[in-house]
Amino acid sequence: MALKCALDLHIPDTIQRCGGAATLREILAASDVPASSLPYLRRLMRTLTTLRVFMLSHGPSNDDPAADDDAAAVSYRLTPISRLLLSGGGDASYFSQLATISPLVQQGLVSPMFSMGDWMKQHHAPTVSLHEMVHGKGLWESVQGSDAYRAGFYDSMDADTRLVMHAVVSESPAVFHGLTSLVDVGGGRGTAAVAIASAFPHIKCTVMDLPHVVAEAPSGTGLCFLTGDMFQHIPLADALLLKSILHDWDDAKCIKIMQRCKEAISAKEERGKVIIIDAVIGSKPNDDITCKETHVLWDLHMMAASNGAEREEHEWRRIFLAAGFRDYKITRISCIPSIIEVYP
Repeated sequence: MALKCALDLHIPDTIQRCGGAATLREILAASDVPASSLPYLRRLMRTLTTLRVFMLSHGPSNDDPAADDDAAAVSYRLTPISRLLLSGGGDASYFSQLATISPLVQQGLVSPMFSMGDWMKQHHAPTVSLHEMVHGKGLWESVQGSDAYRAGFYDSMDADTRLVMHAVVSESPAVFHGLTSLVDVGGGRGTAAVAIASAFPHIKCTVMDLPHVVAEAPSGTGLCFLTGDMFQHIPLADALLLKSILHDWDDAKCIKIMQRCKEAISAKEERGKVIIIDAVIGSKPNDDITCKETHVLWDLHMMAASNGAEREEHEWRRIFLAAGFRDYKITRISCIPSIIEVYP
């Protein structure tokens, strides 16, 4: 909620506009907050600096950081975390995650968490998500039932994809070597496929999604958009991309999707594979605490939103083997997800 407050007050943008460092009084003035709230703002910023969202910078004459005049002598700077929360245009915000984070701290997604205990007591919990129990309809119904909600959802997916795919294509280009065709399964507006096609122009990239998604696909991307249902049939290709798709589903549905994937690449065994971009909890023994916290908190979010799950390696392995695949390889990148290459 401290982060939500900072976003509501546009504090990252204020610090950026102030040249990368802003005092409490500058933040106060830019946020249209009365002077009487200065002590509350100070405590908010103390919390967010402790959580490494912002960084504290003391002026040379400030011997006592707790002094009353620290509203003028102490400034706050952006960190790598808060730089991802900028909303302005230009290079500074191209990889902004504001569209991804903002919905996660809104009442509609946070309020069901207060009923998690009641939900777990229900015998139908495995088939009715916490979101559905609280709101009366599932997450995907909520998304499709509101133009604003749907636009926000795809903006969120695009923001995440821009950041993650930059890491994928720049840090692990070998994943795409030898490929001539790729289908982005459930690829939405094609943001991931655009990143791949731009980096590897020789790969013919196709995006497959449900009819109502393809109907809103952007023009001028150079991509081929196809309508389809991943549970029924997936077009043939050298490689299939599943980015942040499988964590939306339980194991049984994931196995079914992977079986359709195996059918689509089975004729191309020498180079055919499924490329999954998703979290692997505990995939590296010395994971830093921030990564671990993000993995498990995101897992709770997926559990509440759609009965989905983030998975440990042995859980991924069980799905791959059950779907008939023989081998896989996990590659860590400098983002929360990993790259999993699965071979038939």
